[in-house]
Amino acid sequence: MRILGIDTSCDDTCISLLEIRNWKLEIKSNVVSSQAELHAKYGGVYPSLAKREHQKNLPIVLKKATKGIDTSKIDFIGATVGPGLEPCLWQGVNFAKKLAEDLKLPIIPVNHIEAHILANFIGEEIKNEKLKIKNYFPAVCLVVSGGHSQLILMKGIGKYRLIGETRDDAAGECFDKAARILGLGYPGGPALAIEAAKFKQKAAINKCTPVQLLIQLPRPMMYTKDYDFSFSGLKTAVLYDFRSRSSKVRKSKNYIQAMCHEVQQAIIDVLIHKTVRAAEDFKAKSIILGGGVAANDELRKQFKLKIENCKLKIDFLVPPKNFCTDNAAMIAATAYFHQKKARKNWEKIKVDANLRV
Repeated sequence: MRILGIDTSCDDTCISLLEIRNWKLEIKSNVVSSQAELHAKYGGVYPSLAKREHQKNLPIVLKKATKGIDTSKIDFIGATVGPGLEPCLWQGVNFAKKLAEDLKLPIIPVNHIEAHILANFIGEEIKNEKLKIKNYFPAVCLVVSGGHSQLILMKGIGKYRLIGETRDDAAGECFDKAARILGLGYPGGPALAIEAAKFKQKAAINKCTPVQLLIQLPRPMMYTKDYDFSFSGLKTAVLYDFRSRSSKVRKSKNYIQAMCHEVQQAIIDVLIHKTVRAAEDFKAKSIILGGGVAANDELRKQFKLKIENCKLKIDFLVPPKNFCTDNAAMIAATAYFHQKKARKNWEKIKVDANLRV
């Protein structure tokens, strides 16, 4: 079986071809065309520009993704219908509809958030799916990206309950905004992580941090009884600290690196604390990560250490980094698990920018 996945939920144009062989989800191609450089001057994604770029890039990306492949042997098309930026989502869905018409194929609508979770099963053996349910579920899933910070209780594939989410800024959004305040550009998350790593390396060598650069940021909602998040106040705390410093300090590498380290650690502390507590409360057999922020090295490392040291014996699943950020391989994989949703009357498929799991 072969499934073509298409994702245009934000600013990356993504097409992938997945093949089920020897009971494994194997990726034949996974092409991502990034628009990051185009949106950098805006400090974030500019929807109308992203829409135009998707329209231009989709045929090119499709050609790359299907090079040397007989498209007549594709069985389904999986397309992201939400959540995401509505103008961008429509570009991918309309492209999928035209392709479905040409190839006479059904379309499987895919939830982008669920795809981030199921990215963990790419390359896994799927022959004994019932056994997997016994092994992994119930699971607590943390999906963290530029647009989402959600805790989801997963009792099986397609069986989800949203138990917590951000009340304002998402974790990835906080990374980006803090980076913008510090003048690190866009996308801010990776740039901030690089500076934080430099600070940690310096601190390890020097065994201390200069007193004047000791920065203490809040850990918003870390100890509330619910499973919700809030990162708007953290971003504001970064801004206030930045404004309180002299121009010389603001521009110094030491200050920028120290602030990046504290921002990153504050976000990590909240995410790990709430996720592990949810796993304990719901007696989860595993914690599953997904989303662009899950590619953060320090988050992955500290999550693993926390789980290894906590009393619960639970599995920890996190996708390879290239399956954390937006990609169509996870869309195709999710489509595989929802073959029963395949629609031949694809012309009625609509997008939902605020789609929930």
